[in-house]
Amino acid sequence: MQTITLSRRLAGEFAGTAILLATVVGSGIMAERLAGGNVAIALLGNTIPTGAILVVLITGLGPVSGAHFNPAVTLAFWMRKEIGASMAGLYLIFQVAGGIFGTLLAHGMFEEAIWQVSAKTRTGPAQYLSEVVATFGLVGTIFATLRWRSDAVAWMVGLYITAAYWFTASTSFANPAVTVARALTDTFSGIRPFDAPAFIVAQCVGAALAALALGWLLSPKGYPPDDED
Repeated sequence: MQTITLSRRLAGEFAGTAILLATVVGSGIMAERLAGGNVAIALLGNTIPTGAILVVLITGLGPVSGAHFNPAVTLAFWMRKEIGASMAGLYLIFQVAGGIFGTLLAHGMFEEAIWQVSAKTRTGPAQYLSEVVATFGLVGTIFATLRWRSDAVAWMVGLYITAAYWFTASTSFANPAVTVARALTDTFSGIRPFDAPAFIVAQCVGAALAALALGWLLSPKGYPPDDED
């Protein structure tokens, strides 16, 4: 079995999160420019590339780092004792750094000011509840698919995020690294830095609840062997 070195794992998390954010922010800029003021069309133009790139990134980098690209996902795997605390901490650092780099890269590609701070307000109980739900669903999707169809994780995550953009009031950030990075873009996908901490808390709550709930729901002890009724 091939052993993946720590440096490659961390590079995978950095690169994957960077490309994810370049897609989220870049497609948001492109969509807003082309939508002619139609917010629904702009959101659709932001949604489809995000879901699509997740399929690509998880398929390509999953064997390298596990393709977390998300501190909330890393938190959930740490709660399941599938990643150590020191590794989880390193993943978090590289995910956040990658997300910021991806946002700056998107700005450069679209000739936007490289350094920005968002002024877009995203606050209130409905937004926070949406982030709990969005992150719970994301982590639940990952764990359930790993339990029953591990080869389908990339597609299930991409499809889930595509749907969650539309059924949550917050448009499903579901990722603390994404939240930090999107606070640094004053474009379609931005969030005020003032609003970001509450989003991050809600995401961590959703991930923790999913780790606990799915750990019970999907436990092998709760299912009979295949040859039993």
